[in-house]
Amino acid sequence: MNERPVQYFSDEALAAGAKLSPEQVLRFLEDFRRLHGAPKSRRSRLISLRVPEDLLAAFKTKADLEGVSYQAQIKRLMTGWL
Repeated sequence: MNERPVQYFSDEALAAGAKLSPEQVLRFLEDFRRLHGAPKSRRSRLISLRVPEDLLAAFKTKADLEGVSYQAQIKRLMTGWL
C-alpha cells in the first residue's frame, strides 16, 4: 500500500486560506506537491549558515541525545515549518 501524506487544516488556517488569491493558492499547492510528492532522492544543495557557536553546540548535543544527525534534524525542522 502506498500511503500518501494527508494535510489537515485548523479552522484558523482555513479562514486564512479563504483570503488567498487564486495565484497564492496555486503557489501553495505547487510548494506542497514539491515537498510531499517528489521522490525521496531529491538533489541536495550545500549551504553556508552562520549560527552562534553555543546554539550549534546545544543543538548538536540534543540531536546526539535523541540519536539523530543534527543536519537531518535541521532538515526535519525546515520541512515541518513549510
